Amino acid sequence: MDKYTRPELTRSALLTIDVQNDFVLPGAPAAIAGTIDIIPKVQRLLLAYRQRRWPIVHIVRLYLPDGSNVDVCRRALIESGARIVCPGSDGAELVAALKPSPDVRLDAATLLAGRLQPLGDNEWALYKPRWGAFYQTRLEEHLDALGVNTVVVAGCNFPNCPRATIYEASERDLRVVVVDDALSGLYDRGREELRRIGVLLLSTAELQAGYSSFGSSSTPSSPKCCRNEKVTP
Repeated sequence: MDKYTRPELTRSALLTIDVQNDFVLPGAPAAIAGTIDIIPKVQRLLLAYRQRRWPIVHIVRLYLPDGSNVDVCRRALIESGARIVCPGSDGAELVAALKPSPDVRLDAATLLAGRLQPLGDNEWALYKPRWGAFYQTRLEEHLDALGVNTVVVAGCNFPNCPRATIYEASERDLRVVVVDDALSGLYDRGREELRRIGVLLLSTAELQAGYSSFGSSSTPSSPKCCRNEKVTP
């Protein structure tokens, strides 16, 4: 890490990617193996951000039943009758353990219109129409308005949407942290490729060690975990 890539957690936003029932829960129509196992780690990250009132953006997919807004590689599947993250369905909802309160539900009309839906204090949901969270969304301008220069990425499932989002963030000169044990589908070659583009990989515990250096109101120039050049995941 150097001065350009070293994360600044007090200027960070947590991005959760596709942590929706249809992608996470065992037996769901598009469940990704291993994703249910990372949910407790994502929950810990969310708690840390909520306690400090730092920004959280839950990035979600919504597939219209006619397939008109679906990636071309999945469009025929949806057109044939598959119902995956269908707007308004329970399958499209965030996993219950990750919601800021039990009564929160996604507002499909707001999200499909491209607007951010407030879910709680400094917490939003945002629909993305393709793999990357920055593609044809308001995420970049939202983060700019919040003064964010670092994104912390967790969720489902590294080879697809998280990887696209990470590279899009890097292309926008954002500092990027990947939470190694809170991201399903991550593999060794992927880790090495991320390091080569300046991404810092940390475990949930290592990231929490950085959070413990300060509270909700203090703003140090850089957290302890990120000042140490020898930190490795």
